[in-house]
Amino acid sequence: MTMSIGEQLLGPLLLARGTIDRSALLRNDAAGLERAWADPATRVMVVSQGHTLVTRSGSDVEAVLFATADAPDGERFLLGVSDGVTYFAVVADLPDTADLNGRVTVPMRLDDAPEGRPVAAGLRQVGGLLGDRDAGLLVYAVALEAWHSTHRFCPQCGTLTEARQGGHVRVCPADGSQHFPRVDPAVIMLIRDQDDRCLLARGPQWPEGRLSVLAGFVEPGESLEHAVAREVAEEVGVPVVNARYLGSQPWPFPRSLMLGFFADAVSTEFVLDEEEIAEARWFSREELAAALESGEVRLPPPVSIARRLIETWYGRHLDGDW
Repeated sequence: MTMSIGEQLLGPLLLARGTIDRSALLRNDAAGLERAWADPATRVMVVSQGHTLVTRSGSDVEAVLFATADAPDGERFLLGVSDGVTYFAVVADLPDTADLNGRVTVPMRLDDAPEGRPVAAGLRQVGGLLGDRDAGLLVYAVALEAWHSTHRFCPQCGTLTEARQGGHVRVCPADGSQHFPRVDPAVIMLIRDQDDRCLLARGPQWPEGRLSVLAGFVEPGESLEHAVAREVAEEVGVPVVNARYLGSQPWPFPRSLMLGFFADAVSTEFVLDEEEIAEARWFSREELAAALESGEVRLPPPVSIARRLIETWYGRHLDGDW
């Protein structure tokens, strides 16, 4: 397999590292799903509003996975199989960590937690710290939880639907219609000018200094390349050409698939859509490095494809997060 430029320079995109076999055939095997759930080797990731329990040991972070006998009750989703072990997600309140280690539970950040102590964390916090298997399990579980939580009723008749096929379809018991998890494709792009400066911008809802690349949803009947050109023109008034694909990764906040591109600016003059963009600036590598060093600029977190686009253009990993 040919690696993308970003993978060659900086490694794979952090939320696109899943190694699990999603086992689509098992979803349709009701008896097989029950046998898998009854298997003592099966492991369960509990998710609640995009969070799960993790533990830290030195620089290593791992998801807390439960045997099915120890998992709480809740809606159950098949995640897949890896190395002979079946994995499920269960949507439920996160178990009290006092039940796991005998200590009183208090809210805390992962960095402040004693080693081995379970703490609740989300993808933005730990998606880039987990190993390939756990990162893949968490992004998958969070995406399914988000879809199920907002698609409980049939869009045709309003009847409460039922989860089937290991959580990969919802079926209306009244009219028999099937409804499948929704994914919203979005393009995200780093724009360069003829002097190889990059374009960074800030949305009105963001604090001063928080800058990122441009992004937007793909519209019906639109190609990805056209979406790149349209979004840049709409947001900052810059015409672009030569859209080039970097890679993609899921971004389940709540259900996006981010498709990363580079493109070249035809001009450098801005006409900002002030409802979408509060400011936009061109940066050389030297200017961006100085702005990061002074604290004037903060970049998107390492787990984001926005950060990967910026770092691929820059040529190495950069310090500084949101």
